[in-house]
Amino acid sequence: MHAVAIVAAAGSGSRLGAGQPKALVPLAGRPLVAWAVDALFAGGVDEVVVTVPPAERAAFAAALPGTVQLVDGGATRTASVCAGLAAAGPRADVVLVHDAARPLTPPDAVARVLDALAGGARAVVPVLPVVDTTVLVDDDGVVAEAVPRAPLRRVQTPQGFDRATLVAAYAALDDAAELTDDAAVVRAAGVPVRTVPGDERSAKITVPHDLALAELSVGLTASEVHP
Repeated sequence: MHAVAIVAAAGSGSRLGAGQPKALVPLAGRPLVAWAVDALFAGGVDEVVVTVPPAERAAFAAALPGTVQLVDGGATRTASVCAGLAAAGPRADVVLVHDAARPLTPPDAVARVLDALAGGARAVVPVLPVVDTTVLVDDDGVVAEAVPRAPLRRVQTPQGFDRATLVAAYAALDDAAELTDDAAVVRAAGVPVRTVPGDERSAKITVPHDLALAELSVGLTASEVHP
């Protein structure tokens, strides 16, 4: 099974307020995207394609190993993933789609997704249980009802797919569709999505507080990626 990972790294990261693409923001002295790429290789992927802002290609090339393929990202995440899929091409049996904004995803989490794909799953996502009380509110912000937590899960990346399945799902996607991740794209095409355990360290970095928390926990993941 030949696995190619696509890392979505073309976002501006405006909410982080760093004045540069989020994927290039340093964490413990290394860009977020470099952490994400290392974890994917350590977890068992064979190749990595990173979608980048066209104007920042040189900066990404300087931050990543020469074995990583860089492609221009699009105006939306969907466009970027499609560009990454085209770059991966038919040499990939399976494709993992990962966010550069989840730099501390441990290699074991990547390996669990790959193992599920090797076992025959066409689509796989890592998930964590919801631990907070969760409620629905009305238009006035008043609690309407509590939602049972037991069946709820938080979805992370990398999300894994049979390549042909993901390509076909994106080809069938309505241009007006507003879907939040790649698993939603294949579910819209009628493909069941399996789950595997995620990891709390796979938290997404969106605002400065997230980056500060990542700085506190970087040591453990570093020892797993670079033993």
